[in-house]
Parts: sequence; C-alpha cells; structure tokens
Amino acid sequence: MERPKLDLERIKRELPTANDYLDKKFGKVGTPDREDFSAKALSFYYGELIKETRKEKKLTQQELADKIGKERAYIAKIEQGKTDLQISNFIQIINALGLKMKLI
Repeated sequence: MERPKLDLERIKRELPTANDYLDKKFGKVGTPDREDFSAKALSFYYGELIKETRKEKKLTQQELADKIGKERAYIAKIEQGKTDLQISNFIQIINALGLKMKLI
C-alpha cells in the first residue's frame, strides 16, 4: 500500500503560525498589548537563562546577589521575569556568572 504524499505547500498555507496566534491574542506587532507581551516574554527568557546558568555554576541566589552587590530578592525577581532588567545590571550578572556578551 502506497503512503499518501503530503502537500507541504497546502499545509503551510492552512496551518496558523505562532505569529498568527500572537496577533489574535495580543494584537499586531507594534500595538501596546503586543509590545507588553514581547517585553514580558524577553524578561522571562533572560530570567530563565540567568537561573539555569546560576544553577549550572552551583551558585545560590544569595551568592550571585553578593557577587553583584544586590539583594537576593532582586535576583529572584529577575529569575521570575518580574522586573525590568537594566543593561548595566545584566552585564554585572553575566560577568559574575562567567559569561560573555557579544554585540553583533
């Protein structure tokens, strides 16, 4: 019995994309709700990156906070994506974690 062939072009046309979903739920790119969603998504992403790297380095939140001269609660808020991370603090954190940032 021959397997049916998939019409990939038809599938691409008919299946919604992630952007279609985001447009429907949060509005088009550039709208206030979509920009708010994007900012929160980035905060969550960077928080997860910091948390996972901190754990790989076997550091507690308190130890990381001590390295950068901040309170443990600040690190917790970053890792939860609940605070806006200033670039200067982000650089301090990645340096404390032994990471490098490359601007391209």
